[in-house]
Amino acid sequence: MFSTRTALSTLRPSVAAIRSRPRRPLPRRTFVSSTIHGFSEGFLDLAIALPFPPEWPPYSCTIILVTVVTRLAFTVPFSVWAKNRQWRAENLVVPELKREMPTIHKQVQQRMKQDGFRGDREAVIAEINKRSRVVAAERRKELLAKYRCSPIPTIVMPIVTQLPLFIGTTMVLSEASRAPTVLDSESFFTLTSLSHADSTLTLPIMLGLITLANVESARWFVSAEVLEREQQVAKWTAERRAKGEQILEPRKIFQTSLRIMSVARILIAAMVPGSIQLYWVTSATFGLFQSWILDYWDMRRRKRTAIAGKESSSV
Repeated sequence: MFSTRTALSTLRPSVAAIRSRPRRPLPRRTFVSSTIHGFSEGFLDLAIALPFPPEWPPYSCTIILVTVVTRLAFTVPFSVWAKNRQWRAENLVVPELKREMPTIHKQVQQRMKQDGFRGDREAVIAEINKRSRVVAAERRKELLAKYRCSPIPTIVMPIVTQLPLFIGTTMVLSEASRAPTVLDSESFFTLTSLSHADSTLTLPIMLGLITLANVESARWFVSAEVLEREQQVAKWTAERRAKGEQILEPRKIFQTSLRIMSVARILIAAMVPGSIQLYWVTSATFGLFQSWILDYWDMRRRKRTAIAGKESSSV
């Protein structure tokens, strides 16, 4: 029989070999990863703590509930704020600028006479329109500042407030869906597991359709004044293109980009866990109804303003 010393001596090479192997580095937790991990653990604890009926899937219901509550608390106030600024721009700035346009044209004509401008009728009209657009653009900036409705903050602020919430919640759910996870044992709708993607692609397709519906339904509540301005711009664009000029239409480019994004969201959503798919569909559905409600509220406000204006003018 081998002695203890002999047995230990036979083990030494293997121990040395093990020590000489490159060790696998342990994952380091940064502040961001630790925060996300903490929120994911808090989400799982919240799902267990909430008093849902026993037959309801707790984690799926918590995802839906958290989505609605966070959207109501963090995105709806800024969306209402942006809608009010947009209303002031359309109902205060634009009408006042229209009333000032005859005065602007007269001022431009007087300056052209002082400058000694000469030319045929078409050249004079083209120069008047060119100079009037410059003066009107400067006056528009002044009116936007006066009524506190500059377009850049109106557009940027809702995006700035929604994007961090969307990305952060997605990262938290991604951390909660990492194996091993309790989300693997829960199914919802067409999801066999919240930690795996929807194999039927039902939720990704729903996400794409909801996003596309949000894009296409944006014109349901457009006012007659906006439609009239768009027709004038389209006529002006057609005339300039007939002369051989290259005209870019930012609104059409933006809408086309949103339609392409609707299709892209289907492809992206098909590759993420079911918990994220459920969150994205819930958030998109909330955004669709939020847009409808705010646009309907804005339409009713425009009608009340128009009726009040007619009554005051008749008196």
